[in-house]
This record gives sequence, structure tokens and C-alpha cells, in this order.
Amino acid sequence: MMHVDLSHTPGLLYAVAYWLSSTFYIQLYGSPFSKGRKFGICAGFLALIAGFMTLTDGVSAIGFFPCMGVTVALIFFYIRIATHMPWANAGYYCARAFILGEFSASLAWYLFYFFVTVPGLPLTVWTTILVFAAVHAIILYTMFLLERKYRDGSKLIKITARELFTAAVLAIAVFSVSNISFAFTGTPFSSQFTAEIFIIRTTVDLGGVAMLFAYHVVILEISTEREMEHLQALLHMQYESYRISEESIALVNQKYHDLKHHIQLLRAASAAERTEYLDQMEQQIRTYEAQNKTGNRVLDTILTAKTIQCQSEGISLTCVADGQALDFMNPMDISALFGNALDNAIESVKKLPNPEQRLIHVSAMRQKDFLRIRVENCYSGELRFVDGMPTTTKRDARYHGYGLKSIQSIANSYGGSATIDTKDGWFELRLLLPVPKEKKGGTAEKRDERTKA
Repeated sequence: MMHVDLSHTPGLLYAVAYWLSSTFYIQLYGSPFSKGRKFGICAGFLALIAGFMTLTDGVSAIGFFPCMGVTVALIFFYIRIATHMPWANAGYYCARAFILGEFSASLAWYLFYFFVTVPGLPLTVWTTILVFAAVHAIILYTMFLLERKYRDGSKLIKITARELFTAAVLAIAVFSVSNISFAFTGTPFSSQFTAEIFIIRTTVDLGGVAMLFAYHVVILEISTEREMEHLQALLHMQYESYRISEESIALVNQKYHDLKHHIQLLRAASAAERTEYLDQMEQQIRTYEAQNKTGNRVLDTILTAKTIQCQSEGISLTCVADGQALDFMNPMDISALFGNALDNAIESVKKLPNPEQRLIHVSAMRQKDFLRIRVENCYSGELRFVDGMPTTTKRDARYHGYGLKSIQSIANSYGGSATIDTKDGWFELRLLLPVPKEKKGGTAEKRDERTKA
């Protein structure tokens, strides 16, 4: 027979619940370590969190929330160390694991309390273990089925700072409300009766698990929509590459067929006519020079398409780029970044009445541990800036102005920055992206393996 205060959930049971929920997400999304090393990490964390929560069990209301903050930090570093997830992802799954463990422990102890006080279940260590194991097995298996239903293979979604913040706020709110009766009595949301306290805590924790899972589904849907948009952009880029190749082949065939006529005409023409005709031929040959070779196929395709467009608009486009410096970037991000930047530049300079001002210059270079990208062009008129970005000059702002927002979003996703400077009639878009350390020293793998052929 055990002698235990049924109104108080032992800290050790919470520690095991947090360990199980954290290990659940680690197993679900995989670990880069061998089984032996992973087992050592799991066992070490279990001993650490169990020891800490046992020592701090029964702490006063003043120290309760700081101690729980330390517990959350332990869960975070456990997930981060065991999976090598990005920091934002580790924080996101830490919030989910914390609330899932909170719900599992609260439900298990409430059912144990109910069966002991109502049907008269024997108060022993084995009955505690039996109830605790059964509840956790059911909850974790249910979560496994739900996660598997919405999970796309072994893909780990990229969590943004905003999504991490939302998940953290939800977790903090749920935990605070569910445990308000233990920290503060006499409030409209707390109770002094043990059964009511357990019901409030368990119900609120269940709502927290449901809200975080629903939010997770929303994130997955948004991620899928982004992938579809990126896929459409990639398909469009591939089609543009095919179209350019087709046009180039057709033009080569045409010029080859007309070559003998050109030779005959040159032989019969006067010196002045010959010079004029050669100038015309040189202008036509510039189309072939539009084939850019930077070392990055995606950038080459974008630059080739935009160069041909610029020639038809009477725009001079120059480029100095080290394409290999972009190898760490997702091909779809490269396409969107340079495509939007050049579209904006072309849209601006083609309005200039003076052909000599229709200039665009692009540069992309590696400088130490950073990739520096600049897109410059002439412009006229006044620009109005909002949050550091110029507003669209097109009439229907609802459907335009997303180009620069997309560029800024891409820069932020790589931990970089996008800035704009206007001076003396020149518009300059500057991007500074840190090159990941694991990508240095050779041809880097693409950031997203799904884009590989």
C-alpha cells in the first residue's frame, strides 16, 4: 500500500510524461545518430529531467513557473540535440511535446485519482504504473495515427519565427490556465476542490493539444501551397528554358539558310552599304550573346530570358555573377529572387524616354562567408517607401507589389537581409545572405533535396 497525497501529482510522473512526448516526436521525425548513441541521449535526458523534477517537486507558487521554465528548456535541448533540427523547429516541437506531456500526465493522474476514490482501486505502485502506462499508450498511439495521416513522408517542415511565436504563446496560455488553481486560489478560473482542479487541468490541456495540432495542420497546408507555387515557378522556368532553346535553334537554322544570300549581297554592295549591312548583322548576332554562362543553370536560364526581353525593349542588361556561389540556395528561390528583381527593373527602365538611361546591372558574388547580390537600374520620379520597401506604381495594388515582398521573404528565410537604396536616379536592391558553414569547400548540395531530379 502506497502513502501518497492524491491531490498532488508527483513530479516524477510529469518528468516521464515529458520524456515520452519528446521522444515520440524525436522518433517520428528521425535522429541522425546510431541506435546506441540515441539510446544514450534518451536515457541521459530521462535521468536529468527526472532528477530535476523530483528535487523541485512541491516547490512554492513563486518558484513553480521558473522551475517549469527550466523544464521546458531541458525539453528543447533534448529535441535539438537528438535531432539536429533547426532552432525554430526544435522550439516548435518543444511546445507541442510539452503540452502533450502535460495532458498525458494530468489525464493519467486524474483517472488514477478517480479509480482510487470512487471504485476503491488499491493504492499501490503497480496500479499507478498500470494506469499511467495505459493512458500514455492510448494517447501516444492516437497522436501517432493523427501525425501519420497528415505527415508527408519524412519531410520536416520549415518553421518560421512567426509560427514558433504562435505555438509558444498557445503553449504558455494553455499551461498557465490549466495550472492556475495550483498557483493561485480564489480566482474566477480556479477551484479549491481536488476533483474540479483535475478536471479543469485535464480539459484545458486537452484543448491545448487540439489547438496545437489544428495549428500544425494549418502550417502543413500552407507549406503544401508554397510547394505548389514553387513547383509552378520551376515548371515555368523549365518551359522558358525550352522556349528559348527552341527559338535559338530556329534562329540558327534561319541564319544558316540566309547566310549565302548575305554573302552575295555583301559582294555586290558598295563600301558604305556593306558597313551598314554589317552593323545590322552585328545587332542580330547579339541575340546569340544573350546565352549567359554563370555556372548556375537556373540563373543562366533566368538571365538568358531576361536579356532577350531587354534587347526587344531597347534595354542594356549587364551581369557579373559567380553562379556557383548560389549553389546552397533552393533553385526555386533563385528563380523567384532574380526573376522578380529583373521584372521590377525592366518595368522601371522601359518607361524612361532616354534610351541611354535604360540600364540594368546585376552582380552576385561570394565575399568571405556571405553572398552579396545587387540589382541596379536607372529610374525617374519619386518613390514612396513603406517599411523600407517601395510601394507599387501600378494602378491595382491588390495584385501587384508582391515581387519585392517575395524577395524580402526569401532573404529572411536564409537568415539574410534585403535593403533598397535610391540615389542620383539609381535604384539599388542589395541582398546579403550568409553562406551555411556545411556548404563550404566544394559543390554544395541544394538546400531542398526534393528539387533534385
